[in-house]
Amino acid sequence: MSHKLYTIQEIQAIIHADGVINHPETSIRTLSIDSRKLTDMEHALFFALKGRRNSHDFITDIYESGIRSFVIYDKEFNVSAFPDANFLIVDDTLKALQLLAAYHRSLFTYPVIAITGSNGKTIVKEWLYQLLSPEFTVIRSPKSYNSQIGVPLSVWQMTDEHTLAIIETGISKAGEMEALEKIVKPTIGILTNIGEAHNEGFSSTEEKIEEKLKLFENCGLFIYSPFYLRGYTGTIPGRTQFTWCHHAKADLDVWGDEILENKYQFLRGEFKGGEVQCIIPFTDHASVENAICCWATMLAMDYNPEISDKRLEKLLPVRMRLEMKTGNNNCSVIDDSYSLDISSLTIALDFLRQQNQHVKRTLILSDIPESGVDPANLYEQVARLLENKDLDKLIGVGPMISSNSDLFKIESRFFDSTEDLLQHLNELPFFNETILLKGARAFGFEKISRALTQKVHETVLEINLNALENNLNFYKSLLNPGVKVMAMVKAFSYGSGSFEIANLLQFNKIDYLAVAFADEGVTLRKAGINLPIMVMNADELAFETIIQHKLEPEIYNFRVLENFIDILNQKNIEQYPVHIKIDTGMHRLGFMDNEVDALLDLIHNTDAIEVKSAFSHLVGSEDVSLDDFTDQQISSFATITDKIEKSLGYKFIRHIANTSGISRWKQAQFDMVRLGIGLYGIDNAYQERSPLESVAVLKTSVSQLKNLKAGESVGYNRKGVLSDDGTIATVKIGYADGYDRRLGNGVGQMSINGKIVPVIGNVCMDMCMLNVSGIDVKEGDEVIVFGKDIKIEKVAADIGTIAYELLTGISQRVKRVYFSE
Repeated sequence: MSHKLYTIQEIQAIIHADGVINHPETSIRTLSIDSRKLTDMEHALFFALKGRRNSHDFITDIYESGIRSFVIYDKEFNVSAFPDANFLIVDDTLKALQLLAAYHRSLFTYPVIAITGSNGKTIVKEWLYQLLSPEFTVIRSPKSYNSQIGVPLSVWQMTDEHTLAIIETGISKAGEMEALEKIVKPTIGILTNIGEAHNEGFSSTEEKIEEKLKLFENCGLFIYSPFYLRGYTGTIPGRTQFTWCHHAKADLDVWGDEILENKYQFLRGEFKGGEVQCIIPFTDHASVENAICCWATMLAMDYNPEISDKRLEKLLPVRMRLEMKTGNNNCSVIDDSYSLDISSLTIALDFLRQQNQHVKRTLILSDIPESGVDPANLYEQVARLLENKDLDKLIGVGPMISSNSDLFKIESRFFDSTEDLLQHLNELPFFNETILLKGARAFGFEKISRALTQKVHETVLEINLNALENNLNFYKSLLNPGVKVMAMVKAFSYGSGSFEIANLLQFNKIDYLAVAFADEGVTLRKAGINLPIMVMNADELAFETIIQHKLEPEIYNFRVLENFIDILNQKNIEQYPVHIKIDTGMHRLGFMDNEVDALLDLIHNTDAIEVKSAFSHLVGSEDVSLDDFTDQQISSFATITDKIEKSLGYKFIRHIANTSGISRWKQAQFDMVRLGIGLYGIDNAYQERSPLESVAVLKTSVSQLKNLKAGESVGYNRKGVLSDDGTIATVKIGYADGYDRRLGNGVGQMSINGKIVPVIGNVCMDMCMLNVSGIDVKEGDEVIVFGKDIKIEKVAADIGTIAYELLTGISQRVKRVYFSE
């Protein structure tokens, strides 16, 4: 699509910036905020947003990537070092971004739908896209871009070729919505619901409602359910309101619902004095409510009730996430094959770009279904995008992309259809590649995914990379300026993966990684991880490997130090980085206080090593009862490392704080912190209302259901006995998968269709049984072993252990699926 080109001087006037403009002829069509996700360099404008890191520090790298236009807030920044670049200088770069987006929005007169609420925003947005696309060329927020940054970037995508915009907006605290309203200026507003999400950012539910409704102050039409505004005493916005409700007076009163064939919901209601009805292909409560919200929107927009009914019945599930799976022939497969437009393609390519585990990056791309858009224009934009994303190979699927094949300058091959590609799959020798599948739903790319991925054990550990990144950023927000972060990826990243996690951490510019053994570090090096890596259990058998792969050993006693120095001397290596472990009370590994003088003598007498860091380990940083001891450890560490630094005559990194140490002991940050289990949403410093997000969900499924009589036994040794007639479900997980035998006989619980059910009988090697009496279950249903509803901390506590043990104990035969939303 053709985006409006702005001159750099136009933008300067719009955002009220001072500036140094060396090339006034520069035209802008792309906005960038992330130095790791750059594209369209010639026409890109980079906004240096304020954050924990000084974004101005990355301008040199961004400049070297080819971008020549910047919006900055540091008036002291040396712009003269970049004589052929344009710099616009403002007080607040975020406000400048929002000002520019608001101006861009003002150029268009077609309808703009804005959606907010506590839950369901993204689903309603995507379903409205499905429902309204026959009449409109729709621009919508990519994925869940609904923040103070995401909204302006979404609005920026509006062009003259669109005829409708659907923009999702979200807020987490009071005072945020006013800025978003000025950007979006919606003509139609939709409130999905009001729930518990982000309650901590508001003093009351009344304040939360009042803040969200600011988005709709100037709307011509406001669509909502009065159920969610009950008790609200403020003014309802919108020149016209359209209401929907269950069994209550409203413009759409849904008074009847019936489940058909266990997969459809038949809804009946009253509208304009007559009966209306529709069928939706979902039965869960959240989906039904989101579908009714969409139904109400169509009726409010004067759609014929019969047309609404036909389209609602054909609603497709929304999968707003891409998944990374293990592929055949040493490949990784990124499956994002359920929706396709330029925005989501850009996001997926950025995810592909951060993968370093294979030597090649391949994209399998279908035709892009953009109604009313000139194909040559569209695929020229796609070709330009691919050139900037380090792609090695393109496989195009569909008549439109094939007819524009001459636009693509990289290695490529084209097929008329998915079936055509599958028939020639053996001619495409995929090997040691990261393969991104990006296809419109009509192309059925799930068939390609099945053909390219390994067939493995059906029990799955899902890893939410967004949640992990959010947890990382939470801990970063607690740090003093300049404090580095070492991430612990030992033990297969606490059972969550190897290069998959390390790639994300490297992409987020972590300073250090730590592994337990040299082999783990070698695996990361072979997967393209170039961060410094500390090996915690280093011994003479691994020294050759450590040196060969540029790993950095932890030195914890004289034997290890002397042996390592000998190896370095044999190789004529000097100043090799090492990490000195100090024992301040853990009494596991490390030099004691009374050994430090001898340690210093040894270091002074060799040029083979350089102390890169000195560190220690807190015994009970999360335990209030041990606070005096923790304080003593911190003090002792400071004294010992001061002595070492003074003796050596140079500075090194000092670190003692682990996950809970970051949360509770600001004085323990020193130069670096070591973040471990907190990355995965577990921190014992937060007993209630944790700010962290759950990262791992362990899932399995029901293999078989059995109806048993009272008194019948279940499992080995007849340990499980039904007290009444009932039903048991056999599920595909056992102690060989890491589901501990101690969780048998009613100790453990799992969740099926939102219901918590107990384990009955002994846990078997490959399966176990659940008592599902009285609940609606069918064979093949998904079962949550731990996740949001069943916290892993509770599962661990039930058998007297810790979450670490459960995570690291999950068998390698359990498939890991990594997803990003």
